Amino acid sequence: MKVDGVARRGVAALPGPVIFFGTPEFAVPTLEALVEEGVAIGLVVSQPDRPAGRGRQRRSPPVAVKARQLGLELAQPRRVREAEFLERAAALDPLLAVVVAFGQIFRGRLLRLPALGCVNLHASLLPRWRGASPIVAAIAAGDRTTGVTTMVMEKGLDSGPILRQREIAIGDRETTAELSPRLAAAGAELMIETVRALAAGELTPRPQRPSLITHAPMLERADGRVDWRLDAASQFNRLRAFTPWPGLHAEQGGRPVKLLAAEPVAGAEAAAPGVVVGLRRDLLVVGCGGGTALGIARLQRPGGRPLAATDFVNGERLHPGDRFE
Repeated sequence: MKVDGVARRGVAALPGPVIFFGTPEFAVPTLEALVEEGVAIGLVVSQPDRPAGRGRQRRSPPVAVKARQLGLELAQPRRVREAEFLERAAALDPLLAVVVAFGQIFRGRLLRLPALGCVNLHASLLPRWRGASPIVAAIAAGDRTTGVTTMVMEKGLDSGPILRQREIAIGDRETTAELSPRLAAAGAELMIETVRALAAGELTPRPQRPSLITHAPMLERADGRVDWRLDAASQFNRLRAFTPWPGLHAEQGGRPVKLLAAEPVAGAEAAAPGVVVGLRRDLLVVGCGGGTALGIARLQRPGGRPLAATDFVNGERLHPGDRFE
């Protein structure tokens, strides 16, 4: 669908308001980019404030904070399928909905509400890594590239037709904490390009290829549990993926311990998975699957301070043959 005059005058001339749906920090650059582009944001929709931190004080999500800073109308419904919210959204007669990491499922009435539909920004090269944790999944799998995708939303989870994509290389040692802001910035640029082209009638959505679908489910703390049967390269990738949360954690001596920094060690003495080999170049070497070994540089006990491997070994009196559970 082409909106009259948009091709000549740009996104700022869209003849109708846009509703922006987003919640975490990842969504903030796209909201900022739309505002800077001159898009009329009729409403920003974010998740409700929730308790956070050690004090469990109620805290607004980053998108809600940014909306207030920008002086935009804000809604934080418990569920977007509620009649009161749908009536408020319909009263705006929105041209388009832009959705970035919002965190709620859209039903048919909301999907049909904007004249140009609902466009979602997803942090992967769909159909690879559909789901809630695509950045984590890509790093954990050892992918060398990932990217961002804009797509037309439908009832299925991340299953809609693709509008545009941009590929991004993943650094050899890059963590989720480091990759996320790069993808957020690239995604903001891609969304502006997408909205311009969509409004001008220059995009033809293309279906996703079923043979390429992989899934990235919601991340849980238990996912950070070390499985010493995996090879050392997989352990390293999972450590990168689970930084900053939930981290990579195991047990040693019957007590939890978090692995803060580690890397595969070539040529180390073979040991059974989880068995301590010893110290090598200030690394605590532990056997992994496939006859490989992981060199741990820093560790931390709950409530304790981070320790270099040498200090941890000396303090815990670890010896070759001791085991991580």
